Amino acid sequence: MPARSIDTATIAFGLVSIPVKIFSTSEPTHEIHFHLIHEGCGERLKQQYICPKHGEVSRAEMAKGYELTKGNFVELSKEELKNLEAVASDELAMKEFVPATAIDPIYVDRTYYLGPGKGGERAYRLFRDALADAELVGVASYSARGKQYIVMVRPFEDGLAMHQLRYPDEIKPWKEVPLGHLPKPAAAELHLAQQIISQLRETEFHANNYKDEVKGRVRNLIAKKAKGGEIVAPPEAPKPEVTDLMAALKASLAGGSAATAGHDRGRGSHASTRTKKAAHATHKRTARAKPAAHRSHGRSASQRRAHR
Repeated sequence: MPARSIDTATIAFGLVSIPVKIFSTSEPTHEIHFHLIHEGCGERLKQQYICPKHGEVSRAEMAKGYELTKGNFVELSKEELKNLEAVASDELAMKEFVPATAIDPIYVDRTYYLGPGKGGERAYRLFRDALADAELVGVASYSARGKQYIVMVRPFEDGLAMHQLRYPDEIKPWKEVPLGHLPKPAAAELHLAQQIISQLRETEFHANNYKDEVKGRVRNLIAKKAKGGEIVAPPEAPKPEVTDLMAALKASLAGGSAATAGHDRGRGSHASTRTKKAAHATHKRTARAKPAAHRSHGRSASQRRAHR
């Protein structure tokens, strides 16, 4: 079933206008949502807004306020807020083109797909291929729902993706993160760490290798509850032991080597075959030896003396 667009826009690329449709990238049917209910009753709770002075307040009586100091608000009416809103525009006006690596992922807030609008297929493909060939992304301003956004448009698969970016003042400065004293690693430690990273290095990212285990447990729990089954808590994960950094690096490297050997289909398969053959031969020798020993113990004392 084709996805339904949530909005439309126009990419302004020089004097070229490209109509596009905006699609959500999230899959809501795969998300798990909970509602607040009355414990032991099962009825869904209704949200109420209470004024300490006047009691329950209806939505028609609500206004928005900005807290200047603790407990002191300045009230803004709906009309005042509406006059401050950005004028809605469906234009994605390209301001500049930069390498994708120039925009740190920390700026990305949300992601959308862009599909071609009616009559814009040819220009859409041209713009997409031009960005891909130049290895660049477009940065544009965009106004919608009363707000103004900065977005990045980039090639994705055989189309385009749009990332809504945060403004610089919406990102906490890194200098606010307390680091303390970070001792410089020893050369041997750094070398081992680089070896571990090299063992786990891949040329591509495969998202299908990762599963949301918590979501799976929640779905199983819901299914059991629906059937009236007994709920068993998952076992606790073992806590990592605090150990010497150098010892941990060496142990990680040894473990990685074993894992790499296990994934080596060439040497690993031959070694496995040899091991199986050796085990099979040992089993045969043991099987032949056991009946002989059994017969020896089964002789009488006179038979053994006569045999000698």
